[in-house]
Amino acid sequence: MNIFSDINAMITDMLGPFGGVMLIGLLGVLLILITLPTVMKRPDDPLDRLKAANRGQAPKAAGKAERLRAPSSKDKLEKFANFLEPQDAEEYSAAKLKLLQAGYKSKNSVRIFHFSQFALGILGLVLGGLYALLKMQQGDVTSQNMMIMLLGPGCVGYMLPKYWVTRRVAGRKEAIINGFPDSLDMMLVCVEAGQSLDQSILRVARELKSGFPDLALEFETVSQEMKAGKGKEAVLRDMSERCGVQDISSFTTVLIQSQQFGTSIAEALRVYAAEMRDKRVMRAEEAANKLPTKMTLATMMLTVPPLLMILIGPSIYGITQMMGTGN
Repeated sequence: MNIFSDINAMITDMLGPFGGVMLIGLLGVLLILITLPTVMKRPDDPLDRLKAANRGQAPKAAGKAERLRAPSSKDKLEKFANFLEPQDAEEYSAAKLKLLQAGYKSKNSVRIFHFSQFALGILGLVLGGLYALLKMQQGDVTSQNMMIMLLGPGCVGYMLPKYWVTRRVAGRKEAIINGFPDSLDMMLVCVEAGQSLDQSILRVARELKSGFPDLALEFETVSQEMKAGKGKEAVLRDMSERCGVQDISSFTTVLIQSQQFGTSIAEALRVYAAEMRDKRVMRAEEAANKLPTKMTLATMMLTVPPLLMILIGPSIYGITQMMGTGN
């Protein structure tokens, strides 16, 4: 018992009154990190294979789990796929679509995204623990502050990739919206010059690459998929899903309907391009009308205090001087 008492006293002197709790927490995190590879590599349970066979499903291969896509031997995170990727097809498709809208087209994007969340969360916990140890050596720390210092950086690190992807999606959509009217005008010129729709899309992709790279990449993807033999309707619908912009969805609907009903593509593009130009002007006017409202608060904060000092300052100074003379 004396040995345990001496160890407890030494820990308390070094780390403060919560030193034992801190060491237990760090030991728990270390054990979790040690056991995670074992959990990720867990072999298939024979009972699970038997249940799948009874339900009429194909049994899994020995030592290999079912994947939503074909594995790649070059990917170092392949063995952790069951942990880093959603096993439900709908969740995987939703995560993949959001990353596509953010501009990440790699086949391992979902896996890398979840790995980034996990790694940054663990890094935040470690940094929070080190910071908490430093603060405990400097002075007394309450249990509430300790929990905030421990869990705060971990939560921030875990949510940081999600926040980054959300910002990327918003910025990419804005860039596509800004460049879409110009692309329609250029496509209309190409179609009226005698080029086919496929050639027009490829030419627009080349011309827009320097000014609007995100939109140019989408048009280039459409052109390559058409060359590969994919149906034009499916290609256009996939483009609208990847962009996630209402203007692109309406544009693809116009082209699909023009193809189905046999109407002129040039006439449809002319009408829709004029509509997009008017819509861009309306967006600019809306932003200009919002500007005075946004500037009101800043104008009041920067104008009213100096004005009060100029108007009231001399009177206050005179009153103080009179009061001083009277005394």
